[in-house]
Amino acid sequence: MSSEEWEDLARRVGAVLLTRGWRMTAAESCTGGAIAKTVTDIAGSSEWFERGFVTYSNEAKHEMLGVPETTLSTHGAVSAATVETMVTGALTHSHADVAVAVSGIAGPGGGTPEKPVGLVWFAWARRGYPPEAFCHHLDGDRAAVRDASVRIALEGVIAQAEATGPR
Repeated sequence: MSSEEWEDLARRVGAVLLTRGWRMTAAESCTGGAIAKTVTDIAGSSEWFERGFVTYSNEAKHEMLGVPETTLSTHGAVSAATVETMVTGALTHSHADVAVAVSGIAGPGGGTPEKPVGLVWFAWARRGYPPEAFCHHLDGDRAAVRDASVRIALEGVIAQAEATGPR
């Protein structure tokens, strides 16, 4: 995406959150803070972006977001169970109304037959509702996987903010 397209997406996130009077938080692993950077590139985003958690290591996921060590050892960092707990932890440890969590394998290494490069798990949650996790298999190099992950994450925040009940 071009810089104008990134800016447009971030502005759309801000607009829908401001309409609801909501703030968001992000719990990031494979995106390394790119979600937070994308939205905070917009002047005035402090009105709708509450905070971000960059939890690249398993220890950070456990310490900052409360992901149980048993979840990480049983399911791995790249799993539905982990991102669901990450997104719940992000809401618990923030004042946000909506959260997104991302954990994946951006490459070029680190993939396995069960969890190949490009496998990314996402979860979204709104305060008062259970998290929803989705898996995407993304193509491209490390930068392409990370960019696609940021786009999917932010589009999901828009969808959550536009929803009127459980999604």
